[in-house]
Amino acid sequence: MKDFRDKIAVVTGGGTGMGRELVLQLVAEGCRVAMCDVSEDNMAETKELAGGGDGVYVHVADVANEEQVDAFRDGVVDSFETEHVNLLFNNAGIGGGGEFVDGSRDEWERTFGVCWYGVYYCARAFMPLLVASAEGYIVNTSSVNGFWASLGPGVPHTAYSAAKFAVKGFTEALINDLRLNAPHVKAAVVMPGHIGTSIGINTSKVLGNNSPLEMTADEVAAVRDRWMAMGMPVGNETDDQIRQAMHQRMLDFRDKAPTTAAQAATIILDGVREDRWRILVGDDAHVLDEVVREAPELAYEPTFFERVQERGHLRGILSGNDE
Repeated sequence: MKDFRDKIAVVTGGGTGMGRELVLQLVAEGCRVAMCDVSEDNMAETKELAGGGDGVYVHVADVANEEQVDAFRDGVVDSFETEHVNLLFNNAGIGGGGEFVDGSRDEWERTFGVCWYGVYYCARAFMPLLVASAEGYIVNTSSVNGFWASLGPGVPHTAYSAAKFAVKGFTEALINDLRLNAPHVKAAVVMPGHIGTSIGINTSKVLGNNSPLEMTADEVAAVRDRWMAMGMPVGNETDDQIRQAMHQRMLDFRDKAPTTAAQAATIILDGVREDRWRILVGDDAHVLDEVVREAPELAYEPTFFERVQERGHLRGILSGNDE
């Protein structure tokens, strides 16, 4: 699939971040695009940025809910009067659910539901439409946490990592499945590093948590304890200072990332054009992939994290500073 003109693409999580940028770049290349998200306002902004018009279909849906996903698919078919789609970008995701041993089961399962079942339900819903096309591509967003289940020492990261490993394994297994049963459809797994998105802000909203500036005293205490365990000197900070610092970290994650969402979308679309099944996004993703492969048994030791930081990456994970 060398170009996207006159193709029909489906993008989940199209309201912000990489999803928004995928929509904008696909539309700019003459592709009709259907997107879903849980935020109608964010999607309306994306559609406006894309120029509006009938070439962009918007549908509010939670990808962790199969009935809503099926309704999204039916809406795409009706809106575009089509019996096929060419591209499916399973991009939607949230964080959260870091602790399995001593964390909230509801938060864990909500995170896993969006990040894994969102991919699974959309693949189930849209696969017949991909197979009905002359050429198709399913592009599933995993993460560097799909081959390295960590954010560094002292930071539990279980739900997101488990889901992203599942997405990676599912997509790799699809390669042979599609070759045997639908050779005109390809599959690719995307593994981004630190990308400038609002995933932290969006996660709080989806999980129903307070925003950083509205955290309760107990929530602030939990953040302070976690940061102190990570070696951050915040023992004497006031509650409001902790709130402001947490808020700033989310903004910095979005605004000071080494790879922008627009750059990530370009890398993903170039990967599809080049017929690649494995798309690493960002220099940090390439370095992490290399270092994990060099010494997999050491991947969860403090020395591993230090080696990655020595290569110039992940410096902001513990300190909150820009990479």
